Amino acid sequence: MSSTQRYTKVAVILHWLIALAIAGMFALGWYMGGLPKDGPKQTEFDLFGWGIYSWHMDEPGSARTLYFNLHKSLGFTLLWLVVFRVFWRVSHTPPAMLSNSTFERKLATAAHHFLYVLMVAMPLTGVLMTLYSKYGLKWFGLEVFGGLDNADLRDIFKDSHELFATILLVVIALHVIGALKHYFIDKDKTLSRMTLK
Repeated sequence: MSSTQRYTKVAVILHWLIALAIAGMFALGWYMGGLPKDGPKQTEFDLFGWGIYSWHMDEPGSARTLYFNLHKSLGFTLLWLVVFRVFWRVSHTPPAMLSNSTFERKLATAAHHFLYVLMVAMPLTGVLMTLYSKYGLKWFGLEVFGGLDNADLRDIFKDSHELFATILLVVIALHVIGALKHYFIDKDKTLSRMTLK
C-alpha cells in the first residue's frame, strides 16, 4: 500500500496512544468513583493494589485523593495530546476513504469530526471542573493553577464532563463497529492503514 493510501506514522501512533489513554481514563474514572471519601490518609500507596509500583505523596491523603489527582494529571496531559492530534489532522491530509458509498463516506466524516469534538470537550470540561473546584490542578505534583471554589460552575462542568464521556463511549463503539465492518464484511484495507506496517 502506497504512502498516499496510508495515515502518517505520527497519526497512527497518536491514534492508538490516545485510544489507550481514553480507555485507561474511563477505567480509572470508574475505579476512583467507587473509593470512599473518608478513607484513611497516608503518604505511600500500592498503585491499584497490584504490587508493581508504590506511589509516594508529599502530604498524607486518602486513596481517593491520590486517584483523583492522577486522573486530573493524566486528563490534562491527554487534552494537550488531543490538541496536537487535531493540529496534525488539520495540517496533514488523510488518505481518501475506500468506501464507494457516498452515504457511508459522509457518515464516517461526520462521525470522525464529532469524535474530535468529544475528545477535546471531555478533558476540557474536566480541566474546567478542576479550575472551579476548591482544589485546583497539580500536574503530577506541580501546581498548574489554584481552584476558584465556585460550586455552581464546578457542577455544570462536572455534569458536562460526564455527559461528554457517555456520548464519547457511544461514538467510540460506533467507530469500532465501523472498523470491524470494513474488516469482516467489506474486506478492504481500511484497518491496515492505521497500522505501522
